[in-house]
Amino acid sequence: MDDKAFLITNEHGKGPFRLYTTKGSSTKGPWYCGIMFLLFWAVLFFSIVIPLFFRLPTVLHAEEDSGKGKFIGERAYKTLNDLNNIGPRVTGSNANEVDTINFLLNEIEDIKANMLEEYFTLETDVQITSGSHIYSSLLEMYQGVQNVVVKLSSKNSTSESYLLVNSHFDTVLTSPGASDDGFMVATMLEVLRVMARTEKYFEHPVVFLFNGDEEMGMQASHGFITQHKWAKNCKAFINLEGAGGAGREIVFQTGPYHPWLTNYYKKSAKHPFATTLAEEIFQSGLIPSDTDYRIFVQYGDIPGFDFAQMINGYVLHSKYDRIDVIPRGAIQNSGDNVLELVWALSNAPEMRETNAYRTGHAVFFDFLGLYFFNYTEDTGKILNYSAGVVTLLLILVSTCRMSAFSNLSCCQLMQRLIILSVIQIIALVFAMGIPLTIAYVIDSFGLSLSYFSSTYLIIGLYICPSLFGLSLPTMIYYQLQQNSNVSFTYHLQLGLHSWALIVSGLVLSLTEYGIRSVYILTIILVFYSISLALNLLTTFHDFGYNWTCLHICSQVIPFLNSSYVIYIYLLTMPAISGRSGSASNPDIIISVLSALLTVLCFGFLAPLINMFRRPSIVVFSLFLVSAIAMYLASSTQIGFPYRPKTNPERVLYQHVRKIFYEYDGSISQDESGYLFNFQDRREDQPYTGVNLTGSTKTKSECEKHMMCGLPLFDERWVGNRLQGMWLPRETIEPPSSTTLELLNKTVLENNKTVRFNFRVSGPPHLNLYIQPREDDFVTITDWSFSQDYLKNPPITPLSYHIFITFGIVKPPLEFFLDISKPSGDFNVPLFQLGVSGHYLDDAGDTSSQKFASTFPSHTVLIHWPSLYQRYIF
Repeated sequence: MDDKAFLITNEHGKGPFRLYTTKGSSTKGPWYCGIMFLLFWAVLFFSIVIPLFFRLPTVLHAEEDSGKGKFIGERAYKTLNDLNNIGPRVTGSNANEVDTINFLLNEIEDIKANMLEEYFTLETDVQITSGSHIYSSLLEMYQGVQNVVVKLSSKNSTSESYLLVNSHFDTVLTSPGASDDGFMVATMLEVLRVMARTEKYFEHPVVFLFNGDEEMGMQASHGFITQHKWAKNCKAFINLEGAGGAGREIVFQTGPYHPWLTNYYKKSAKHPFATTLAEEIFQSGLIPSDTDYRIFVQYGDIPGFDFAQMINGYVLHSKYDRIDVIPRGAIQNSGDNVLELVWALSNAPEMRETNAYRTGHAVFFDFLGLYFFNYTEDTGKILNYSAGVVTLLLILVSTCRMSAFSNLSCCQLMQRLIILSVIQIIALVFAMGIPLTIAYVIDSFGLSLSYFSSTYLIIGLYICPSLFGLSLPTMIYYQLQQNSNVSFTYHLQLGLHSWALIVSGLVLSLTEYGIRSVYILTIILVFYSISLALNLLTTFHDFGYNWTCLHICSQVIPFLNSSYVIYIYLLTMPAISGRSGSASNPDIIISVLSALLTVLCFGFLAPLINMFRRPSIVVFSLFLVSAIAMYLASSTQIGFPYRPKTNPERVLYQHVRKIFYEYDGSISQDESGYLFNFQDRREDQPYTGVNLTGSTKTKSECEKHMMCGLPLFDERWVGNRLQGMWLPRETIEPPSSTTLELLNKTVLENNKTVRFNFRVSGPPHLNLYIQPREDDFVTITDWSFSQDYLKNPPITPLSYHIFITFGIVKPPLEFFLDISKPSGDFNVPLFQLGVSGHYLDDAGDTSSQKFASTFPSHTVLIHWPSLYQRYIF
């Protein structure tokens, strides 16, 4: 009997060409199995992905230190506790410049006292450094910031190539910085201790850089890499950062252009956690942050790794960033990985001349923390192109096979495939568009961030609507095709093929565009192709629903991988959205991530709900879950974003006195008030009980005055200047003076340039804002600061902005400005000069403290007095 004769062409009287055989039934399953089918994947996620994501190793205790080179997590945790007890360590404060330096030196001295002196030498240097670099629209200038630098070498080593390991010990205002970055400081100290006490040779010396000024603009790392005596020998680095310390650390940047680095991570990391997608997202600017990694790459031209703790970012930069939020297993996890990686790199032959190994980027990722994959970008392109082409060929074979077992030609089936591809594109648009629309609507009603504390709302608000949009078009299509002359099981396969066509197109085009994280789509495509090839070889392809078994099994690995990768961002981005400013709608990002999760995980699964009777019940259930979530988000306390201690709202403001001096020295304006820099989308809406009467937006002031006439502290204050708020109050008397003195004014020999010499004094954190008059062709031709910044001024309407940090050295600072004017008339206004002093170690006067006490318990306040004075010269 031939294959065609074997086929029975009637399925319950519906249509003349339904596929039904004795080898496999094509009868649809009961409707409730459709819901169970979706729940199966949810159970798979919560039973496998979540436990593996949060899995941590058992912490080792001091009694387990046998001198065999084990990282002792309990000892590192104690070190972290001692460092944390110092309290907030703001650059320029006594806690940072004296107490923490002494703490580190004592720890290092203890390590040296117990070191194997017959094997190793240890050198310590406290670097006091000054300099500047351009960051965003600012010139970051630093005076007397400190680094504690340690070099550990094997005694018989002659290598002039060093490995650099870096973390920072300073913190932001009010934060004890347990996760950012005390966690990694303690990890480094323990790594240094273990290496110095283990009989294990390493060829290349290791430089441990404990840098004392990262939070104010990565200044201490710049001072090290551009000025320290050991910097020129550093050939690679490991940067250790923190953005929450409740879990595993992730490698989110590596290289650049040095894929050999990931080979060593693969060999050495006991608990791998890394993804190329993190690197591409971070470097795109979607995450409002930066690290010392950029400094080392940009100014040292050396390759390296960027590690970060990133779980529970809700406490980052707040008073709740304490040791009690960090599990001991987390520090054991980081220590195990970092210790082994340091040992591996310190013996790597590539370290002798890293530039010789400068090639393309790397593609890297881990699977559930169980295994790490890495390959070069060129290899990735080959894999991506191959997967796309092979999938297209298999689809062609499958379509021709369908033609051989039906009364339709291959061309007719191709037409169906094209129609289904259009349907799937519509489904993709719905899957992405519906969550985006919901995000826009929620934001328009002032309800953004409803998921901030109740992250499970994301399932109902965005994932279910996306799945609804992904399922609806195909469901409607298949319902309209009940009497089609194509068997339903073939029709269902064509639907999956059409999705494979779309994915193949994305893989090929994104690879051509240079997106390395397309590997996620390639994995999905490879497993679909494997199941399709096996179904064709076993002939399950042609017998009822038999082919679905292999197809469903083949989707388990892609589902786990895709959900694992996207979960990283669905876990971290809500916390980040609480400190990303008010200018953009964070729900947009969350909705896009949710839609990506849905599309990646269910693109090859959603059409299968049509295997069951009444798939509309499944689709309606998704709609119902979404409706319930929207109600909870909009009408109950569940949707209120903030919770005390665990999910606080950040409130950032200055107690400002601003004085405007005119050209003749008179005062045209002397005002005081609170200047708010909103950290999230809801702005002042949740400030219940706080009297904000008389407050105004700062946008109008930005149209009148240089830099809005306000003491914009750093790049984030500049970026949020149009969304700020000013609340007037009675006159503020700053804790101490910030003064600008004109020392002299000298016309230079060409009679077209005049030099102004100034002295500025005040607290350890100062800002200068300089803006020449535009209508008189006035220019700054020279000054005491960076020439690169002078020649590349910020884009109008921003002025020159010089952010100055003082560490162990204190003001005053003397500088000059050379002002040129073609007419040589210097007895008229030439430029504006603003000076702001920031008193970060002061809580303000009695009125300020009383005002702070009115904020609700779900807030964490970061505030300080500042004085802004604008002069015209």
